[in-house]
Amino acid sequence: MHKLAEELFPINRSITGDGVRKTLSILNEYVKDLVVFEVPSGTKVLDWVVPKEWSIVSGHILTPSGRKICDFNENNLHVVGYSIPVDESISLAELDKHLYSLPDQPDAIPYVTSYYVERWGFCISHKQRILLEEGAYKVKIDSCLFDGHLTYGELIIKGETDKEVLISTYVCHPSMANV
Repeated sequence: MHKLAEELFPINRSITGDGVRKTLSILNEYVKDLVVFEVPSGTKVLDWVVPKEWSIVSGHILTPSGRKICDFNENNLHVVGYSIPVDESISLAELDKHLYSLPDQPDAIPYVTSYYVERWGFCISHKQRILLEEGAYKVKIDSCLFDGHLTYGELIIKGETDKEVLISTYVCHPSMANV
């Protein structure tokens, strides 16, 4: 089980995208009868609409001294899920409008998403945030939103009775676990 958790933990997953597909593919090695479904973006499901698919290659902030922080490739929680692309040089005051931290958990990197509002942002530990210096910051997120699919898996295990038990879980949150 620990080996499986180590394999799944670093995968960048969101409500849509290749991370979920990769996760379900790995789980299918353990659960052979898993059936995978894809629902197109824009599909209405009760009072909800399947969002566009999100893909990200990289994202980071360069400090005025040139140090790279909030690097998506080091921790995929550093970029707000569903961030639109950005490549700009901005002031600390402007950057601060796009930063998320948890003052009551100063070492934690929060998990923030934006499925339906096109915006960009970075998640940072509060300890790191309060140490940011004045100056010009370079922000870059290489991502895209497109009409794609929401992917999910289903497994039906026949029992000895006609009674049905539904167990529901999700795999859309990246790199989060209790230690």
